[in-house]
Amino acid sequence: MRFHLALILACGFAVPLTAAEEFVPPEYAIARTTEPPTIDGKLDDAAWKHAKVIDEFVFPWHTAGEKEPSSARLLWDDDCLYIGHVCTDQHITARHTERDGMIAKDDCFEIMLMPNPITPEKYYNLEWNVIGGIIDNHRPNGPDQPRAEKWDATRLRFAGTHVGTLNDDTDIDKSWTCEIAIPWKNFEPHLKHFPPKPGDILRGNLNRHGGDTNLQYSQWSHGGTPKPQFHTPGRFGKFVLGE
Repeated sequence: MRFHLALILACGFAVPLTAAEEFVPPEYAIARTTEPPTIDGKLDDAAWKHAKVIDEFVFPWHTAGEKEPSSARLLWDDDCLYIGHVCTDQHITARHTERDGMIAKDDCFEIMLMPNPITPEKYYNLEWNVIGGIIDNHRPNGPDQPRAEKWDATRLRFAGTHVGTLNDDTDIDKSWTCEIAIPWKNFEPHLKHFPPKPGDILRGNLNRHGGDTNLQYSQWSHGGTPKPQFHTPGRFGKFVLGE
């Protein structure tokens, strides 16, 4: 038996997981909209009412402090992928606005997006804070290889609002809300169809992290790592573009 197991490992075959260990990625149907939302950071457009809410975020690396909930919705049309989210936050940190700056030190939200599961090594990540600081990267060869030397998403539209005071931890804040429109054109080289079609499948994850007080680490699909690490494309959830 030991020889058989060693041979399997040496040949590079995966050993099947037990039922208790098997990872089942979450799945979300992205509703198609005929009337794109106004990007104003409020999530009060009629279009968002047709989008299911993702509110089951996991906290894989929680050690102390309050687990602050997040909720997100996604929509799509021929032009853009739309993301709206609300993050409960008693102490909102947001200082950085420079492109590809130190956004991760602020309270921030992120999408990891694999445009086509057939090429799992090719994925993107965009991350933002409530005041419009954005990081955008492209990984053309997987998480263990360098990111693209220079990649900036174009024609992004973004807005954020907050209830509370920024960068003042002497009081208690309530939440911050963001909307972002990401043109599909940014992912054209790797999409199955351009523009995308109903039924197309993408893989991805939604992550929240950062902040000065009560540092948050939560995500939609459990990354399965012992320490904080969001570049885990093998554990991305499943996005299906709806009719």
